[in-house]
Amino acid sequence: MAKSQQTYNKTEKEKKRLKKREEKQKKKVARKAAAKDNDEGIPFAYVDFNGNLVDTPPDPSQKVQVDAEDIVLGIPKKEEGDEEEFDPVRNGKVSYFDFSKGFGFIIDSENQEKYFVHVSGLIDEINENDKVSFELEKGMKGMNAVRVKKI
Repeated sequence: MAKSQQTYNKTEKEKKRLKKREEKQKKKVARKAAAKDNDEGIPFAYVDFNGNLVDTPPDPSQKVQVDAEDIVLGIPKKEEGDEEEFDPVRNGKVSYFDFSKGFGFIIDSENQEKYFVHVSGLIDEINENDKVSFELEKGMKGMNAVRVKKI
């Protein structure tokens, strides 16, 4: 006589699976019954004049009329007086410089930020506490001072 292929573990797993299926079915029926009892339907969400979601309809007296001609698409044209003169040359003081390593730092006199300077960006030879003028350029780890001249 052959042995049964169904083990105890398999029957237990099958029972758990059937129990889960029954529970899911009961929940589904309960949800349907609750939906039938609740005759409110789908709750509405309104958008007020500030763009926030609210449960009350917006007040029509606060509605703002906008003319289609007033809407500007694109970038507004610049006028002659709008442009600011930007001077790329900045002034500062050398806080640290090591010629053996070939780099140092300059503190900007306007915003007190430190900028990295490499020996390849120097025009004049500089030392610590020298007043210098420089330009900024984007480097690998931030802004670097280049074209550094002694004042």
